Amino acid sequence: MIILGVVLLVVGFLTGIGILWTIGIILAVVGAILWVLGSMGHAVAGRRHYW
Repeated sequence: MIILGVVLLVVGFLTGIGILWTIGIILAVVGAILWVLGSMGHAVAGRRHYW
């Protein structure tokens, strides 16, 4: 999700399409939040990691 957000940010910036820029920011922020929660050991969306 973070990678898709960054790709949309770059494409939106290069083409000047504002909606791609906005969606890219939202995806990057949500992906970063989920990544941080998952790395802290919280179950995200009902998924648990046992390592």
